Amino acid sequence: MPQTVMTIATRGQGLYEFTGEAADFVRSCAVSEGLLTVFVRHTSASLIIQENADPEVRRDLHEFFRRLVPPASDPSMGWIIHSEEGPDDMPAHIKAALTQVSLGVPVIDGRMALGTWQGIYLFEHRDRPHRREIVLHLGN
Repeated sequence: MPQTVMTIATRGQGLYEFTGEAADFVRSCAVSEGLLTVFVRHTSASLIIQENADPEVRRDLHEFFRRLVPPASDPSMGWIIHSEEGPDDMPAHIKAALTQVSLGVPVIDGRMALGTWQGIYLFEHRDRPHRREIVLHLGN
């Protein structure tokens, strides 16, 4: 079963689309039908499938999660104990727990069966730049 590990360099919190790279991997496998599993190997980042046409969607999602889970330095987050890696670390773990670390995308006729406006994103939850590893596995 084909698989690869790709790295995405982030610049801080936000959504980083890698639909094209995933599509290239699927094409290179020459598998007509199967399931692409996408897995992020981190506990402070996650994966989502989301609209890729209007950048306002990504901005609004980022703002929603910022309001839902503010930095540990926010007075409303005074209950947080884990703080060794900075005020964005525990909130990043919470955001990752609310989203997903693994996605499954059907492959039909050698292509991902994503909808017209759907894209695959790494959702970075930390403030600093990171190098995130994504595992792509195509099973049939």
